[in-house]
Amino acid sequence: MELSAAVKGRRSIRSYKPNDVSEEEVEVLIEAATFAPSAGNIQPWEFVVVRNPEMKKKLAIAANEQLFMAQAPVVIVVCANEILSSQGYGLRGKTLFCLQDTAAAVENMLLTAYSLGLGTCWIGAFEEIEVREALRIPEGVRPVALVPVGYPAKIGVSRPKRSMEQIVHREIF
Repeated sequence: MELSAAVKGRRSIRSYKPNDVSEEEVEVLIEAATFAPSAGNIQPWEFVVVRNPEMKKKLAIAANEQLFMAQAPVVIVVCANEILSSQGYGLRGKTLFCLQDTAAAVENMLLTAYSLGLGTCWIGAFEEIEVREALRIPEGVRPVALVPVGYPAKIGVSRPKRSMEQIVHREIF
């Protein structure tokens, strides 16, 4: 699949078939995530792979009751290791770079999933403390995204995008 097709074709999927996602497929997604750029090549990402139905339901409840997440065979919790980033870049590493780095990793994961025929949804709306406690994530490692992964039962709809005239500014700031 051409990269441009993946970028333009990927959608947020909120309905999944019961088909399992193999460990090999999960590894391909995580490996793709690790090829994202990171400040100083610190690679502050950490991944928690969740398959347990009860834990997926806890995560869905913590994510403002987005219960569709529990349907997905796998939820990958993407975390930012603030300690690693702060060692390289101090406060800016902890508060910004580790989030940028993990965001890039998530996007690699989403695009790779789409290229494999898998559906995903980037969930950022969740109670961080609840997710941290449910998964026993240590202090200094911050959950930043929940990514349900499965085979799409329905294809998501394309949403309108802002025009180039609205978003591109030529040296006016």
